Formats: sequence, C-alpha cells, structure tokens
Amino acid sequence: MVKRNLPPYVYKMGRMGYLYYRRDGVSHRMPDDPASAEFAQEYARLRSGRAVPKAKRNIKKLIASYMASEKWRGKKLNTQKSYRQSFRYLEEKIGPFDPASIKPHNVYDMRDSMADKPTTSKRRVSALSVLMQHAVQIGWIDRNPIHKFEHLKTKKAPRKPWPQDLIDAARAKAPPDTRLLFEMMLGTGQRISDVLAMQWDQIEDDGIWVSQGKTGARLYVPFTARLLDMLSGIPRRGLHIITLPDGRPMKYNSAYNRMMELRREIGAEEYDNHALRHSAASEIAALPGMTEEHVKALTGHTSSNMVRLYSGPAGQKARATEAQKARK
Repeated sequence: MVKRNLPPYVYKMGRMGYLYYRRDGVSHRMPDDPASAEFAQEYARLRSGRAVPKAKRNIKKLIASYMASEKWRGKKLNTQKSYRQSFRYLEEKIGPFDPASIKPHNVYDMRDSMADKPTTSKRRVSALSVLMQHAVQIGWIDRNPIHKFEHLKTKKAPRKPWPQDLIDAARAKAPPDTRLLFEMMLGTGQRISDVLAMQWDQIEDDGIWVSQGKTGARLYVPFTARLLDMLSGIPRRGLHIITLPDGRPMKYNSAYNRMMELRREIGAEEYDNHALRHSAASEIAALPGMTEEHVKALTGHTSSNMVRLYSGPAGQKARATEAQKARK
C-alpha cells in the first residue's frame, strides 16, 4: 500500500491504484477523486462511524434488470459478451451507486481515468449509457445523463487492406490449417467469427450461405476459384469447415493466435484479420464495372459510407478512372 497526499486512513491499493478507506483491518472502496464532493461526503461518513446506507436502486441491480429484459435477449452473442465485460467493470467501479446519483461529470471523470485506452473507455461508457437508457424505460430516472456524450478521440490509424506482397507471403508461409483460415477470410470477405461458424452443409452451388453474427443478415457468398479449388482438396474433419486436427470447431482465440503467429512471421503485424475483409472489398471495387452494390452483396453492408470505408482508395481509384475514361 502506498500513501501520498491523502487524508488519514485513505490508501491507494492494488494494481489499479483505487482509493480505499482502511481502518481496523477493514477496507472500504472510496470515490476516485479525493477533491470531489462525493469523496468528502463518504470520508466524513466513515470517520463518524455511520453505517453505509444501502440504496434501494443501484447499478448492480440495474445490470441484473437489463440482463433479464427482452432487449438483452435480442442481442447477438458477441454483443452480449462485450457488454458483460463492461458490466463487470461497472459493477466493480460503481455497483453500489444509485443511478439517479450519477451525473455527467462523474462519467467524464471515469472516461478521463482511461485516457490511455480510448477504445476501452468508449466501450464502457457506451455500456453505461445503455444501462441508463434502460433505467429511464423502467422509471428509475427521468433522463439519460450520458446523452450526447463526448468520447475520447482515438489515435488509431485507419485500417488498411493487406498488400499483395503480404498476401503472397502468407500463402507461402502459412501451415495448412492457418492457410485455410486465411483463404476463407480473404475469399469470402466475412468476419472471422462468421468464418469460424461456417459448416460444410451450408455450401450450395460453389458458394456458401452465411448468417452474419453481427448484423443478422443472411447472404449467399460464391467462392473464388482459388478457394473452391482449395476446399475440394481438403478432408472434412467435422461439421465445421475450420476445425482443430481432432475435428472440433476452432474457437476464436485459437484462430487469432494462429493468425498472429503468421502475421509476425511475415511482418504483417499492422494488418489484422479484419483487414482481410477490407482486402476483399478493395479487390472487388477495383474491378472494371463493379459498383458499391457489388461490394454490399459480398460484405453485407447496407450503408454506402461503410462500403467506401472498406473499399478504400481502390474503390475511389476505379470510379475516378471510369469517370475520366467517359470524358475521352
């Protein structure tokens, strides 16, 4: 425990440096900002020895209420998984607090405490906003205090499609199972989670029916000639196309680790798995006569803005070239 410029009995504890009031062997979590009114109020209460009043409504109960709602049951499994991670953080951080006591400045303080992790900050604050909107709907509060919230700006560079030289290197260096995973992501243009869910009996007429986990869209995706040739030459080890050697479906972590190992080997660390989806969109957009509708048909996007994001400079170049040819 390290104590620096804090009131008596208050210490920073643990890896995260949370503040605790510790006396007579008992620790009590304190608000994070020693200069805040909430901290002063809680410190005065603890020094006086008064019991902690239990809120009839708190964030922990709100999480339970939301996860029992119809809206929660309608969420995709991946969305639920992401929310659960944020809910665990919120329950630890502000679980005992009454939602009505949470003000915008409290949330901005929480946001700023994660300034080094803007993506994580946005995910957690967004999860709290979902909870607060649920609190409005069940009559716990009158308005969502996180409405029109200003998130931290991310410095992450825009995702870029894999360049052809790294695609060639991946094909040359990847072990058979990793090569199949790579070709399935690139050839179908689908998210890695949807590729891992693909089964042999979903194949029809040299293509495959895909139910996208994120959007719920059902798409028919024809195979490229390269991918079709590869699939015709591999054994079926289970119901799924991408499996472990014993036939069990490959899980996300295993797939991610295999791809990460390949990316390190060929020097492609800055090009992640999702960038292969960009590569597929870019390749289509660059072909003569292809339109945004063709890209949408493969990726499942419904927004032209998203298509332009995924097809990137290749799509713009193809459209500009076509436009200039029309001027001749």
